[in-house]
Amino acid sequence: MPCQAGLSLDVWVYHTQLNEIAELARALPDLHIIVDHCGGPIGTGPYAGKRDDVFQEWKKSITALAELPNVSIKISGFGMTVMGYSFAQAATPPDSLTLSRAWRPLFETLVEQFGSGRCMFASNFPVDKGMFSYGVFWNACKRLAENASSAEREHLFWRTAAARYRLSSLENTDEYKIKTA
Repeated sequence: MPCQAGLSLDVWVYHTQLNEIAELARALPDLHIIVDHCGGPIGTGPYAGKRDDVFQEWKKSITALAELPNVSIKISGFGMTVMGYSFAQAATPPDSLTLSRAWRPLFETLVEQFGSGRCMFASNFPVDKGMFSYGVFWNACKRLAENASSAEREHLFWRTAAARYRLSSLENTDEYKIKTA
């Protein structure tokens, strides 16, 4: 549902703030809210080494947020150190298979809760380049979506973004279809 002014709101919050976004979405049901960076699961500071506990807390909040039809989510931000991945400290950069395996629990939860029609892959470059390259990121996204249907992949890679940002000239064209060969 677009707001009367035709605007949407992108927000980046940590998983501990997702309930506040749910309150906002309920209070403004005509505003389309796009939650960036997978809903911000924190993996540093007091949350370091507690990935399983954070995941459960994050999943509970994501599940509640997904019940609100005016909320979509960007699958992005994996290269930010706040998410707790340590790929930047490795002797060599990770490949796309390594990344897709690390990110799969978040990805599968998001698609399960929101559906591909409210999820979109999004780059967070240049911020993420400290952990992996741009090409490796997109190849990891392709790996994450490899079991999705053609229609689901289109939503993840471009249709959801086109719809949420009202890029109607792109939304109905085949020109921007993702090549899956």
